Amino acid sequence: MSEQTLIIVKPDAVKRNLAEEILSRFEKKGFTISKQKTLNFTTEMANEFYSAHSAKPFFDELVSFITSGEVVAAIIEGDNAVSRTREIIGHTNPKEASSGTIRGDFGISITENSIHASDSSESFDKEVDVIF
Repeated sequence: MSEQTLIIVKPDAVKRNLAEEILSRFEKKGFTISKQKTLNFTTEMANEFYSAHSAKPFFDELVSFITSGEVVAAIIEGDNAVSRTREIIGHTNPKEASSGTIRGDFGISITENSIHASDSSESFDKEVDVIF
C-alpha cells in the first residue's frame, strides 16, 4: 500500500553534509521524494512539532536542538512508507541502532541522531502541516 511519510535530516547531519547521502538511501530503497525543502525551525514551529513530548523532561533539549541549525525536510512516498522508514532509520539511540541504519551509521547521541521520521500516518498529518 503506497503511503507518504515525513523525514527530517536534523542539524547534526546537515552540518556534516550528510543530507544527500541520507535522502539517497530512501531513493535506493524505492521511495520517491515528492517534496523537499531546507529550512530553519523557529521556536514556535518546534514547540508545535514536538508538542506530543511537551511534558517530558527532554522537551526543551529537543526544541533547542532542532532550532540550532538548518534541516532538510522531505515527504517521501512508497509502499508501507511509515513502517519501512522506521526500519531504515533505526533505533532512537544510535548506540542501540543496527549498523546499516541511518542512526546506527550517522547518529551521535539520542538527541543528535541525524534524522526524524513520522511514527504514524496521524503524526505525518500533524507534522507535515508544521513544515509544508
